[in-house]
Amino acid sequence: MTIYIGTDHRGFALKEYIKNYLAAEGRAVEDCGDKIHDESDDYPDYAKAVASRVANEAGAKGIVICGSGNGVAIVANKTRGIRAAVAMSPEQARAARSDEDANVIALAADYTEHDEAMDIIEAFLSTPFLDAERHMRRIGKIE
Repeated sequence: MTIYIGTDHRGFALKEYIKNYLAAEGRAVEDCGDKIHDESDDYPDYAKAVASRVANEAGAKGIVICGSGNGVAIVANKTRGIRAAVAMSPEQARAARSDEDANVIALAADYTEHDEAMDIIEAFLSTPFLDAERHMRRIGKIE
């Protein structure tokens, strides 16, 4: 499974930390930008890049980051097949995976410490979707 990650300048340091952490664990990570910490960049560009890659690769997951996490989640959710969720805790990430089958997690760089982010991401990556009828019915309505 490939993990795609993207951020604007506000999440650049957090993205680099996450990317290096996951790569050190032997996970396949592809950086969709920002790659040079350019303060004139725009988060929609990176969220869209992550979302389009996740939507086109079965089983792929995405991590998008901006200051609040909200902007990148909004952008990612405009891509067909993407269910992006903002998570401020591992519990939120688990619920997004188990109930909504979220395939992209959005993090708030302004409010999330590096270690907290890794706890959230580990919960997101390790939690299976519980394909109970009620969850499937609700996802069908979303799509």
